Amino acid sequence: MKKYTQIEDITNLSETIKDAILLKMNPYEFEHLGKHKTLVMLFFNASLRTRLSTEKAAKNLGMQVMVLNVNDAWNIEFEDGSIMNANSSEHIKEAALVISQYADVIAVRAFPTLTDKQKDESEYVLQSFIKYATVPIINMESATAHPLQALADAITISELADKPKPKVVLSWAPHPRALPQAVANSFIEMMQSLEVDLTITHPEGYELNPDITKDTPINHNQKEALKNADFVYVKNWSNYNDYGKILNQDDNWMMTQEKLGTAKFMHCLPVRRNVVVEDAVLDGDNSVVIQQANNRTFAAQVVLKQILEHL
Repeated sequence: MKKYTQIEDITNLSETIKDAILLKMNPYEFEHLGKHKTLVMLFFNASLRTRLSTEKAAKNLGMQVMVLNVNDAWNIEFEDGSIMNANSSEHIKEAALVISQYADVIAVRAFPTLTDKQKDESEYVLQSFIKYATVPIINMESATAHPLQALADAITISELADKPKPKVVLSWAPHPRALPQAVANSFIEMMQSLEVDLTITHPEGYELNPDITKDTPINHNQKEALKNADFVYVKNWSNYNDYGKILNQDDNWMMTQEKLGTAKFMHCLPVRRNVVVEDAVLDGDNSVVIQQANNRTFAAQVVLKQILEHL
């Protein structure tokens, strides 16, 4: 693996998932790979699980880690030919090259504007680092994708599935804020690569990018979609067509124990209790969100391992 900015960078998904599960049994087995190697993590947005799990993964492999909250330092300019007489004090051309001298791998996290669809879909922050950096880049969540989370989700389902082709449902849920589509996008793309029966359920008007959902079944009747589900992944996302808007705050879409039934409950966290999902689900035996969060470490670790093996 030369980089991990999208799910397609994984050349053998089934082997990668198996390797990640093996890393859980002996997380320090490959710590020699990262000796004298440095991971620089750049956060344009705040993070809890991504930051801690990726740093832990790197240290499990023997790497040194440096973390920079970029917007606490200065604003980086991404436009070519810009006249930098406003808020930006450094251009990505210099920043990416300089950071590449300090790092063997650069990991970047940057959220969407949720106001300019074209700009967000250009992935200008991530793509600028890919273009100008001279070391491998890892996507720790970008405007439209979260491939590390999706890999952790795939690991979790692979560990817990008790049938060859489990039914997996991605269900929209209400949220007081407009949230990105990145997690939902990558989860769908990852599930399309696995042997699962995937269904998406959401209120009308919350369709995701059709280039991502493709021919995955979409059911606007949540109760019907959840029938016989083995895994239910709950996530809010804002409107795609009326970009970044909240069109529906229907509390009836909150996940309850009655709706969930015997399915395993998944969520990327953080989650708003009794808004997105009721306490009974999160505190119940079918919630796997903590195991899912733990797998964030081993998703990042298997990616770093594969990158280090090719340095």
